[in-house]
Amino acid sequence: MTRLIFLGPPGAGKGTQAKALADDCKIPHISTGDILRQALKEQTPLGIKAQSYMDRGELVPDQLVQEMVEERLGKPDANSGWILDGFPRTVKQAAFLEELLQKLDQNGERVVNLDVPDDVVVDRLLQRGRADDTEEVIRRRLEVYRSETAPLIEYYRDRHQLHTIDGNKSLEEVTVELKKLIYS
Repeated sequence: MTRLIFLGPPGAGKGTQAKALADDCKIPHISTGDILRQALKEQTPLGIKAQSYMDRGELVPDQLVQEMVEERLGKPDANSGWILDGFPRTVKQAAFLEELLQKLDQNGERVVNLDVPDDVVVDRLLQRGRADDTEEVIRRRLEVYRSETAPLIEYYRDRHQLHTIDGNKSLEEVTVELKKLIYS
C-alpha cells in the first residue's frame, strides 16, 4: 500500500515526481490545488465556499482545505493508496491529517522530503519563464516555505516517517530513489 506525502520547496519537482509515481503505482496523485480546481469546477458545496474567499482575493482557510482533503481521501480510489502533494503545509495540518488517516484506517504513510538547494530552485523556476517568477519573488516564496515547513520536517522526523531524497539530481535519478523507497 503506497501512501506518500511529498514535501519540498517550489520547483523541487514534487508535482512531476508525484504524477509519474502515481501513474506507476496506479494510485491517485492528490494535489490540494487540483482538489480546489475540481471542487470549483463541479461547484461542490466546499468549492462554492472556497470560491467566495478567492473572489475576495483571500486565502482559502485551513479548515476548508482540510475538509476538501478529507472528502478526497474518503473517495474509493484513495483506499488503495495515494500521493499527497501540497498538503500538509503546517504542523497543525499534519496533526489534522494524522487524525484523519486514523479515522479512515489509512495508516502507514511515509513522508518524502525532496531536498533541493535554494539556488537550484531559483534557477529552475526562472527557467519556467512565468511572469510572476522573478528572483526576488522566488526567494521570498522560499523563505516562507522554509519557515512554515522546517517545523513540519521535524514533526515527521520525530515520528520516524521522514525520508529525505536529494532532489538536486536528474529527473530519472530522483525517480529511481523514490521507487527504491516505495518498493523496499
